Amino acid sequence: MSRPTTFTPPPSAHARTLPTARGDFAVLDAQPTDNGRAAKGTALLLPGYTGSKEDFIALLEPLAAAGYRAVAVDGRGQYETAGPDDQQAYAQAELAQDVLAQAESIQGPVHLLGHSLGGQIARAAVLLDPAPFRTLTLMSSGPAQISPAQQRKVKLLSDALATMSMDRVWEAMRALDPPEDADAPQDDGEDLRRRWLRHNPAQLIATGRQLTVEPDRVAELAAVQPLPKHVISGERDDTWPVPLLDEMARRLGAGRTVIAGAEHSPNTDRPAETAAAITAFWDRQGQY
Repeated sequence: MSRPTTFTPPPSAHARTLPTARGDFAVLDAQPTDNGRAAKGTALLLPGYTGSKEDFIALLEPLAAAGYRAVAVDGRGQYETAGPDDQQAYAQAELAQDVLAQAESIQGPVHLLGHSLGGQIARAAVLLDPAPFRTLTLMSSGPAQISPAQQRKVKLLSDALATMSMDRVWEAMRALDPPEDADAPQDDGEDLRRRWLRHNPAQLIATGRQLTVEPDRVAELAAVQPLPKHVISGERDDTWPVPLLDEMARRLGAGRTVIAGAEHSPNTDRPAETAAAITAFWDRQGQY
C-alpha cells in the first residue's frame, strides 16, 4: 500500500470534482505556480492498487513549479470517487474508457502517467485510443502480471474482502504490515484508514484479479507510434522486478529512469528526484 506522507494538498493544488461523460471523479488539480506564463502542458496522474490521488501530493508542487498543470484522480471506486458494487463495472476496459473521458474533460492532449495498477490502466487507455495523449509514463508498472509473492498477497486480500468488513480487513492488514516508522504521527494512520474504508471492495477485488492475470501487451504498446514513452521506477521493487522493467523499457523503445533510494513508490519515497525525472522527460517533448 502506498503511504503518502500527508493528505493535505500543497498551495498550488485544490480538491475538486471533475465532471466527465462517464461520471464525476474526485481530483487534486495543481496549476503552475508561475501565474504569469501559460502551462507547458497538462498531466493526468493515475494511482495504483489500494491507492488514491493523494499518492501524488508530494509531486504536485514540483510539477507545478516546473510549469505543468497536474491532475491526480481517484478512479471509480477509489477513495472519494463513488463506484458501484458490481465487479464488472471495474473491468479494465471500463476503467480505460474512464481515463479517456478524464483526458477529454481536462482538454488534452495530456501527459499520461500511471503508477503500478494505474500504469496498466493507462496502457489499456492508450491502446483503445492514443489520440488524447502527448506522452505515456509507466511508473513501477510492469509488462504483465505481478510477481508470484504479490499474487499470493492479493489473493489473501481478495478472499478476506469477500467475507469480512473493510474495517476488519484493515485491522488485519495493519497487524501483518505495520507502518515502517513506529514514531509516525497517529493521524497519518487515521488518514490511511479513512481512505481504505472509502474504497469500494468490489473495485479492490476486480482490480486485484486484473493484476494477477494481466497479459504481456508490450508489443502492442510499442506499436503505438508516435507516442513518447517513459519507464520509471525505484531501484528495488517487489511487485515487478527491476530487471523486468529494464527489459520492458528496451522493448518499448522508451526512456528509462531508476530513482536511487526508492522502491515501489518513487512518488512518495523520493518525490523531488521523481518529479525532476518526469518533467525532464516532458520537457524533451517540447511545448504545445
